[in-house]
Amino acid sequence: MAVVQVKPGVHWVGAVDWNVRQFHGATYSTHRGTTYNAYFVVGDKYRALVDTVHAPFTDVLVSHLESLGDLHEIDYVVVNHVEMDHTGALPRIMELCPQAKMYCSQRAVEPLKKHFGDHGWDITPVKTGDILDLGGKTIHFIEAPMLHWPDSMFSFIPEDKLLLPNDAFGQHLASSQRFDDEVDNGILMDEAAKYYANILLPFSALVERKIKEIVDMGIKFDTIAPSHGIIWRRDPGQIITAYQNWSTGVETPGRVSPEVVVVFDTMWNSTELMAEAITDELSALGYRVNLYNIGKTDYSDIIREILEAKAVVVGSPTMNNAMLPSLSSLLDALKGLKPQGKIGAAFGSHGWRGGAVKQVSTLLSEAGIDVVGEGLAIQWVPNEADIEASRDLARKLDGALKARD
Repeated sequence: MAVVQVKPGVHWVGAVDWNVRQFHGATYSTHRGTTYNAYFVVGDKYRALVDTVHAPFTDVLVSHLESLGDLHEIDYVVVNHVEMDHTGALPRIMELCPQAKMYCSQRAVEPLKKHFGDHGWDITPVKTGDILDLGGKTIHFIEAPMLHWPDSMFSFIPEDKLLLPNDAFGQHLASSQRFDDEVDNGILMDEAAKYYANILLPFSALVERKIKEIVDMGIKFDTIAPSHGIIWRRDPGQIITAYQNWSTGVETPGRVSPEVVVVFDTMWNSTELMAEAITDELSALGYRVNLYNIGKTDYSDIIREILEAKAVVVGSPTMNNAMLPSLSSLLDALKGLKPQGKIGAAFGSHGWRGGAVKQVSTLLSEAGIDVVGEGLAIQWVPNEADIEASRDLARKLDGALKARD
């Protein structure tokens, strides 16, 4: 991909990763790839590089910078976030630009040294309100701890009304285009929602406060350029509103989301029969329901759907006195993400001895989900009475949802 002008004197110099399909280990599926966005800012007197790229794409970043001039003329490198997908090229950049001074948050100083060693880089820690003057352009720093690491910060260029928030407001979406008015908005918002659900959800209260802080500071921007995915220039308010909604548990306007997400695994179809009965009854009661077999669906995709759902129902047969291991990743993730305002229920079948339903109920509760009853556990293959009990669990969930409304 070629260098792209974001604003006069500000260029995207990042890289597009078309092939990555997993992120943060194997915890996040990236079906549509991603980008590593870096930005080159040229003032009347000085030049600054804001963030770098994942290490395998270092040569791409260097080539993009060389197309804009002499690398040795880079005066500053701004590190908004230490995570390796944004700093992987940092050693090479500092080797090519030894004169460059580095700006980062105070909390980033030690992690930078731990990640890359102490090379004697000229590092200046900054805080909210500090300003880097490039001559005609200024970079204002805004600390943003836990969005999504303690070291995270935003950079803002008021002369261009340009916000560079690193991981906030991003998406894992590879594209030959750079801007929101050049891509399908449905795909864009779906990937933004998945990104929020899997990365920023546990920090929702901080998201809400940070947006309010930015408003209270009087920061005016017409473009948001995150460090992953597409740049918001047509309607940056769209993603701000979406974050406000997601952080407070409100459904995205214009999207028809599932109201209930039913997730299960099954050994010999008994738990699956229960899942189908629960889904059918909820649908008959008027709810929009999505049904997922965890063995055939990536759990980070399911978490995206849970983001805007009102209820989560999880079913598992019992093996070795416990739930199937296939459900552990989802439930462990939910425990860390702690989705707010959800109602849940557990169900499953067992042979000689149960245990799975109790374990699922406990894990849902530990995730902050309000569990209805003790769950439904049936033995062997469900008969008509067991199927009716499954429908009754759906009706109990309906009662709990209506009581909350």
